[in-house]
Amino acid sequence: MGLDLSVRIGNHLFKNPIIPASGTFGFGREIEEYYDLSVLGGIVSKGITRYPRKGNAPIRIAETTQGMLNSVGLQNPGIEKFIEDESIHFCSYGCVSIVNIAGNNVEEYVEMTQILQTVPCDIIELNLSCPNVKEGCMAFGSSVKGIESVVLAARKVSTKPLWVKLTPNTTSITETAKAAENAGADAVSLVNTFLGLAIDLNSRRPILRNNYGGLSGPAIKPIALRMVNEVYRAVSIPVIGMGGIMNAKDALEFIVSGASAVQIGTANLVSPYACNDIINDTKTLLSEMGIASVSELIGTLELW
Repeated sequence: MGLDLSVRIGNHLFKNPIIPASGTFGFGREIEEYYDLSVLGGIVSKGITRYPRKGNAPIRIAETTQGMLNSVGLQNPGIEKFIEDESIHFCSYGCVSIVNIAGNNVEEYVEMTQILQTVPCDIIELNLSCPNVKEGCMAFGSSVKGIESVVLAARKVSTKPLWVKLTPNTTSITETAKAAENAGADAVSLVNTFLGLAIDLNSRRPILRNNYGGLSGPAIKPIALRMVNEVYRAVSIPVIGMGGIMNAKDALEFIVSGASAVQIGTANLVSPYACNDIINDTKTLLSEMGIASVSELIGTLELW
């Protein structure tokens, strides 16, 4: 009997727990040249807004120790162009399709959620956590009331599952996760990037034109692991973990910490094969551990 990598999240069965994170995989077209994307457990679109966004002015990326800062600012073609040019192809990869949306206000989240009801995507991920836009998004995600207002409104118009992507830039990640759960979220995704700063010593100015950006990569993994475990213990809905996952060992640590699935972000920018490699290496690791099913590991961390 072979290894079972499948995990069930709500009504959807994922063939494995490996999902590329929003903003690091485009709409899949660039990566499909390298391998068959049907091997993925799921795929998340880059963040979509109601109207097209040019994003922030360059410089928008800065390398840091064991990580990177980005302030891309949700550059995207807008939801109508996404539906016209990308949606059918994006939803046809043979894995669970998840569309990530970000709004400036509650009304935009509701409108986009309504529009997506007619698109053949499986899940909607409400992005309440982008740290490098000046309006909406993290402004909602940093407060319990903000999260409740968006999720309650989106829940009323959606028959599709709603995942809520949470920011770590908040006083209490468990309180915001519980707010999402109480408002009707089907799962929570965490964590998005941490707000950071990189400085050019010669000019004594920030490297990023937006001044601050979102820190991702291996540097944030220990904090993200802790937050995933805290949220897993605080809510009864599934947790989707992310934050500095670069290999299969990292992915399984998040699953042990309480994640039902994981999203891979920065690793995709290092290698287009990252998710495929992590899936294959996960099989090897599970076999070495004598684990028959990856779902056996979910939330098995024992604290002292």
